Amino acid sequence: MDGTGPANRPAGTPAARLGFRAGPRASCAAVLGSLAALSLAATLPLSLLSGQLGDGIVALVIGVPCAGVGFIVARRQPHNPLGWLFLAAAILLFVANDGGDYAYAVYRLGRRLPLGPVGLAVDELWVPGLVLFVVVIVLFPDGRLSSGLWRSALRLYCTLYIVLLAAYTVATARALSVRPLRIDAVGGLSTVDNPAGAFGALFHAILILMLALSVGFIIRQVLSWRTSSGDRREQLKWLASGAAIAIASSIPGAAFGTTGHTTTALAWIDNLLWLGLAALPVSMGVAILKYRLYDIDRIISRTLAYAIVTGLLVGLYAGLVLLATHVLSFHTPVAVAASTLAAAALFNPLRRRVQHVVDRRFNRSRYDADQTIAAFAARLKDAVDLNSVREDLAAVVDQALEPAHVSLWINERG
Repeated sequence: MDGTGPANRPAGTPAARLGFRAGPRASCAAVLGSLAALSLAATLPLSLLSGQLGDGIVALVIGVPCAGVGFIVARRQPHNPLGWLFLAAAILLFVANDGGDYAYAVYRLGRRLPLGPVGLAVDELWVPGLVLFVVVIVLFPDGRLSSGLWRSALRLYCTLYIVLLAAYTVATARALSVRPLRIDAVGGLSTVDNPAGAFGALFHAILILMLALSVGFIIRQVLSWRTSSGDRREQLKWLASGAAIAIASSIPGAAFGTTGHTTTALAWIDNLLWLGLAALPVSMGVAILKYRLYDIDRIISRTLAYAIVTGLLVGLYAGLVLLATHVLSFHTPVAVAASTLAAAALFNPLRRRVQHVVDRRFNRSRYDADQTIAAFAARLKDAVDLNSVREDLAAVVDQALEPAHVSLWINERG
């Protein structure tokens, strides 16, 4: 006996409460994984059929990590609801993208294909799929909530989610009953993609409440990080890094997103920005499966440093272009070329300075080790006694690396 059977599993786990057995859970994971694979297989052909390749790439980049992490977690940790939530989110994203591409081909490109209304209906599953990410965040990493307050908050969030699904269903049914159908520029139902009236008021009220709860869930994880230690603390660092990238990309992605007419460049910028959401399932999958958690400090410091450098250089680039074209009246190609060269020349010096500051604040082990080695190198220039150098080297290695044992052999021949 390995002690993991139903009789030995804690009564408070989701698996024990639901009363599932390993066999049905494994079969359910296989069914959901197959459904995700089938919807994924249809994504690329439908994207090519509709000419919406950018949307297909977004669905692939976000959905594939969700499906992969969800399937692995569901198989290895079937009692953990996060695997099932990731699988559900992946299926919703794939199906929504497939339906949207199919509807676009029918109603915008004039392809004579059957079941066009079905494509319009499932196209609206994109938002419910993304909303599931918040539930994954609050239940991370083991799917359990120890506080009654947070369990109540999660129940309220799930209730709002169900109401949101019901509102979408009613609004979609009404929009499909109107003739002629009102289709927007991206192939969706205009009255659903651009909520107005009673549906709009309910939709925005639900989103505001869900956003407030989402902020509370994030605060809960921050407080949990402050009181945690060991693997749990490292897992929360992975969550923080993935969530930071996802939020940093989704906010401008939502700003660029539109259901009206737009340029090809803006459409691709919108698609590229949404790719950052893939960081969330990837980072959480790594943390749940506890793979190489000890590298997270370096990853966070590098991610933060490059994000700061990118933001500074983008601001500098835009400022130089505006200065050259609107103040100094240079020609636009000359201004762009000069600004690009200036940004490129500043990249490495700025990166080194920012990395130094970030390591000093967020990656103390790396910063302290670097400082210790630099100080040793400075002392080594003036050292003349071999014994003192040997003792100093052993002390530096012990301080920087903290090994269990340090030995130093010196060949004194010649």
